Amino acid sequence: MAKRPQVPTLPPKEALILELLVQEKEMYGLQLVAVSRRRLKRGTVYVTLGRMEEKGYILSRLEPAPPDAGGLPRRVYEATAFGRRVLKAWTHIAQQLVPELVR
Repeated sequence: MAKRPQVPTLPPKEALILELLVQEKEMYGLQLVAVSRRRLKRGTVYVTLGRMEEKGYILSRLEPAPPDAGGLPRRVYEATAFGRRVLKAWTHIAQQLVPELVR
């Protein structure tokens, strides 16, 4: 039996994260929580980001801590070209199927 190609999925939290990363270029996890206006939670954002990185929707890198603030390095996330295409296709499909729900 032939294996069917994997169709990318985009749950609402992942779509929101991609939208924010496309708008802002790159952000760290707690920034995403802050700008999402309570739609993302501290307890789940990093799990979601990890899942999205496994899917190839985003990339991350460690950024050194600001010298004046000290502390640990931060992981900064950005959307990949594939993630941008998935978001664009998903948004287009949603507009065609349920135009009144798309922002």
